[in-house]
Amino acid sequence: MSTEDTCCSIAPYFKVEEGRMDEFKALTARFVEATGTEEGALYYGFSYNGDVAYCREGYINGESLLAHLDNVGALVQEALTMSSLDRIEIHGPESEVAKLREPLAGLNPAFSYLSLGSADRISVSDWS
Repeated sequence: MSTEDTCCSIAPYFKVEEGRMDEFKALTARFVEATGTEEGALYYGFSYNGDVAYCREGYINGESLLAHLDNVGALVQEALTMSSLDRIEIHGPESEVAKLREPLAGLNPAFSYLSLGSADRISVSDWS
């Protein structure tokens, strides 16, 4: 069984100021907590490479991605007091990404469109 793939992901890369990574990581725990209340969040977490923090996150559609940004807006502003947003990527089906172009234009993201794929529903037991 397959269903239309409406998933949108956003990939912000934060360059953390020297000596502030521990403070930044403490802030990311607050991001994770806030995102945990969102019905449209599919996955969310941070990974690190040197002084760069990458947030790996996905949402059921464009609207839920925008709702997430509204939810964490104050936290993003706090993060930007100790880091810079080096790059941001938006990925998803063209119909969903189109909903994000105008509201996210100020962030100057790189938009990428899903060209092939499906959202087949499989259970974890199917992986065994």
